[in-house]
This record gives sequence, structure tokens and C-alpha cells, in this order.
Amino acid sequence: MDDQEWLAQSFESHRERLRGVAYRMLGSLHEADDAVQEGWLRLSRSGAEGIENLGGWLTTVVARVCLDMLRARKSRGEEAEDARGATRDHTAHDAEQEALLADSVGLAMMVVLDTLEPAERLAFVLHDLFAVPFDEIGRILDRSSMAARQLASRARRRVQGRAPKSDAAGFRRQREVVDAFLAAARRGDFEALLALLDPNVVARSDRFVPGGAAEVRDARVIAERALRGGARAARLASIDGMAGAVVAPRGRLLMVLRFTIENDRITAIDAIADPEQLRQLPLGIIES
Repeated sequence: MDDQEWLAQSFESHRERLRGVAYRMLGSLHEADDAVQEGWLRLSRSGAEGIENLGGWLTTVVARVCLDMLRARKSRGEEAEDARGATRDHTAHDAEQEALLADSVGLAMMVVLDTLEPAERLAFVLHDLFAVPFDEIGRILDRSSMAARQLASRARRRVQGRAPKSDAAGFRRQREVVDAFLAAARRGDFEALLALLDPNVVARSDRFVPGGAAEVRDARVIAERALRGGARAARLASIDGMAGAVVAPRGRLLMVLRFTIENDRITAIDAIADPEQLRQLPLGIIES
């Protein structure tokens, strides 16, 4: 076995871990594979001479590639779901693989990771999910170990979500109402949806009126829209410490639904799709 063949086999033994790091960093299977491939190209050019820990070296290289990709993405503005990866052909196999990968990470986790700043995301993913020491993370970010620790801590607070504004029992009941609403929408149960809506419920959305909000004050119309709209694809989440929902195919956040609940009835639903607002919302994971 020659040196290049040995190098290729050694790289393959680390590929799945590197792919896991890159996917959690980028939220895109194609981009993750591109980052891993770049790691291989750099290794094949430089060789392994002088590298004491090949796995650690590759993790650092791939993480830096991902960081550059995240920063480039941020500098040109967040792309719409349909546009992200538009230059790549998505086969049914690709879609299946990405769906499986997103499920293995957890939809809620991917949604929250997508709201973090690039440096926060890197620090959290590498330390909390892959146990990379803060000293190494600091070197990747060109910051101190303490600064890397603070970035991970800040990201961790976002991932865990803020404490509920109400008491625990009240938050639990909010969650039950929202969960019931989403379940009724998924199974197409119009009467169950209507029973959960206050007669004076109002639904607002920034999706239809640029710079403003479309508003509906008819419970039957709101229930009908829930049956054919985003509520069918929504998943339970914590929105600013309150029970809410997100629409996030493969972990890419498209819309947030905020609910106002009084006396176990939904009195208001706010659908937020504006990318700038979505980036600012404190989202958290609700454990099942």
C-alpha cells in the first residue's frame, strides 16, 4: 500500500464524523459534503507528515471551511429555502439522506442552530456535540479559550430556550393547547381546530402584506387556513419562552407561529416569515 492509498483509507475512517460536524455547522447535506471534500483535498496536498492526531487535524480543517461558508452566507444575506443549493441537483436519494440526517440530529436542534451567529454555532457544535476542547476551538476562531467558552455558553442558552414567562403548570397547559391545535391540523379535523379557537380569535401574518400584517378575525376562516397552510407542517417549539411552533423543512426555518392563549383557548396567532425577524426570535427546544 503506497502513501496516498494509506492516506485515503485513513481519511475514510474519519469521513462520517467529519460529515456530522459539517452538517450540524451548515444544515445542508450538499454543503457538508463539499466541506468534507475540501478537507480531503487539503490533506492529500499536504500529506500526514507531522500530524500527530489526524482526526483532530481534519476536524479543525473542516470546521474552518464551514466557518468560512457560514460567514460568506451571512455576508450575502440568508437565502430562501428554495434558493439554497439551487445550483445543485437534488436526487430522491439525496433528499432521503438529508431527511434521515436531520431526523438524527433533531429538527428542533437544527432550527435553533440556524439562528446562531457563525462563531457561536461553531463553538457550540464542536464543544457540546463533539467534545472538542475550548483551546482548539479558540485557535480555529482566532480567539482565546475563554472567549470560545463564552460563545458556547451563549449558544447553549439559545438552544435551551429562555425560562417560561409563566409558571411551569401554565407553560405545560400552553404546550398542550398548541400541540392539540397542530395535531388537529395534521389530521384535518376542522371541528377540533374550531373548538380550540376563541370566537374572537385574530390571526396575523407578515407573509402577504410587505411591511405590514394581514389580519383575519373569523375563527372558521382561520381553521380552514390551518388545514391547508403552514400549521399542517408545523412542529412544537419554544418561542421566546412561550409554547409555539415552527415550520422548518429539514431544519431550515421558514416560519414561526406564535400563539396567545387565554382560558385554554387560542385568542391570537401570529405567523412570522420575515427572515430578519426570524433571526432575532429566541427559539428553544421543547423536549418530547
